[in-house]
Amino acid sequence: MPEVFINYRTGDGEKTAALIDHALSQRFGADHIFRCTRSLAPGKRFTDELLPQVRRSALLLAVIGPEWIHSAGLHHPDDWVRQEILAAFDCGLPVLPIMEGRKTERLRSSDLPPELARLGEVQSMRLDMQNSEADLARIGDQAADLVPALSAADRTGRADRKPARSRPVGNSAEEVHGTVVQSRDITGDVTTGGASTVVENSSGPVHTGKGDIYQNSRHVSGGRHYTGDGMANIEGDNHGGIQHTFGGSRAREDNDR
Repeated sequence: MPEVFINYRTGDGEKTAALIDHALSQRFGADHIFRCTRSLAPGKRFTDELLPQVRRSALLLAVIGPEWIHSAGLHHPDDWVRQEILAAFDCGLPVLPIMEGRKTERLRSSDLPPELARLGEVQSMRLDMQNSEADLARIGDQAADLVPALSAADRTGRADRKPARSRPVGNSAEEVHGTVVQSRDITGDVTTGGASTVVENSSGPVHTGKGDIYQNSRHVSGGRHYTGDGMANIEGDNHGGIQHTFGGSRAREDNDR
């Protein structure tokens, strides 16, 4: 069921209405947008369809062309543009005026029939053909903010949405036979060829051989031998070997290694 009803006057804003219809249909799906010329099937009586459709909608976009304010139809009870807007007011639907081009002035309540004076108090948006892509994106964003069903159907996303943050690196190699290279905080080049791995211009910890790699941790510096029974705890900056011999109660430090 269409949630957005596009209200416009034939001969003054219909091209803009078609452009909005196309952009929103591409973004949310044509089934969510109602524009009389496109949405009513041939043979349907618009007199039976338009006002019920307004009442079933969740948002009315009122396209305001340069001559819209001067139309005598605004004062006639049987004018469809007027009837559709008043039906939206009666149902409590949000009505969003879309001002066509740069020269169309914002509506003033004093220039409108009393029944439509609320339009002069509503914040409007503008669709400038020289900035149509960005303006249409903003209109779509506003429609999605006002109508949750549109947000759920959004195919492209908001114009101001920030890029997603990069996902953390995880281990993904299982039962691999051969060379596996996992890297993250490496600045430079990593190449593999045959049985060798070459890392060029790197900054950060890189391990391409056998054994352990220490980063920002305490490790052994200087020979320290301990012989005796029980547990030996070695801490500090030591470079060299650690020997632990069980049997006897003798401890010896050898710093000449």
